[in-house]
Amino acid sequence: MLNNIGLPGLLLIAVVVLVLFGRGKISSLMGEVGKGITSFKKGIAEGNREIEDQAAETAKDVTPKGEKEEA
Repeated sequence: MLNNIGLPGLLLIAVVVLVLFGRGKISSLMGEVGKGITSFKKGIAEGNREIEDQAAETAKDVTPKGEKEEA
């Protein structure tokens, strides 16, 4: 179905979308998509940070007792 849509077909679709929605609407929509991607990346980074913090809290100290007192 979509295998035979070439460059002319994609350009035609882009022009039709531009005419139907207008440049301003498409621009604002792409801005919202960008904000969503940024928010998603921020959420992933915060989740990873929480996991690392939990792992650091539960980490065991394996230093021998004699070396702890020297330091």
